[in-house]
Amino acid sequence: MSESNVFVKQGSAPGAAAAEAAYLRWLREGSNAVVEVLDLDDEANTVTIERVDSARPTADAARQAGRELAAIHTMGADAFGAPADGWDGPNFIGRAQQECTPTKRWAEFYTRQRVLAFAEKAHRRGNLDEAGLDVVKRACDALLQEDEDAPLARIHGDLWAGNLLFSSSGPRFIDPAAHGGHPLTDIAMLELFGAPHVSALIDGYFAAGGSLGNASGGDWERRIPVHQLHPLAVHAYTHGPSYGSALVRAAEETLRVVD
Repeated sequence: MSESNVFVKQGSAPGAAAAEAAYLRWLREGSNAVVEVLDLDDEANTVTIERVDSARPTADAARQAGRELAAIHTMGADAFGAPADGWDGPNFIGRAQQECTPTKRWAEFYTRQRVLAFAEKAHRRGNLDEAGLDVVKRACDALLQEDEDAPLARIHGDLWAGNLLFSSSGPRFIDPAAHGGHPLTDIAMLELFGAPHVSALIDGYFAAGGSLGNASGGDWERRIPVHQLHPLAVHAYTHGPSYGSALVRAAEETLRVVD
């Protein structure tokens, strides 16, 4: 493959390149829409992937992305919070490292390893005040008490619009923070950060047999704010207090949905 068709990415921290390679390969087991890993240089902390050309996103391409996402999700995982098979190194979302400890129940994993872990860091950084942190904690307590019998999927974990590319050959998934998680988490992040033609993507997802769980009578749309707590907590930690305010609003909505 020519140099013009490859992209060499430098890891943002020790082990980051190897982690990205492991998680891309893990997701690619479910779909070739995940970019291919061409080379990994552990010593230089670089991963070489195929370069994705840019094309205008269309509803048809978004529906294909939904079908491919459903295929990835159905590959499953060993537990909530489970890392890629055979990987015992770090897991990153963006530049931030996050825990991946396999856990039997989704609410326990999600609240402790994803939401509170970053909300507390945002608080210590001054981007989330004490009252706001209390609302987030109450939302997490409500999720723990509810203890949803959640579906377990192999999820991308950082599926904002910038990590779903559209090329001349169709949709391409890049830069995962993959783990065993709830499938609605990926959909909720696409909704949060404005992926193009997201309704068509969701149509394709369901048409391919994707499932978002049957909690609350299958009313998954009402539960989207629950699954936006994690990315908002990450952004409150990394990007500032405006995301802290958004995190509190999502926590308040979570309390209304769960209660």
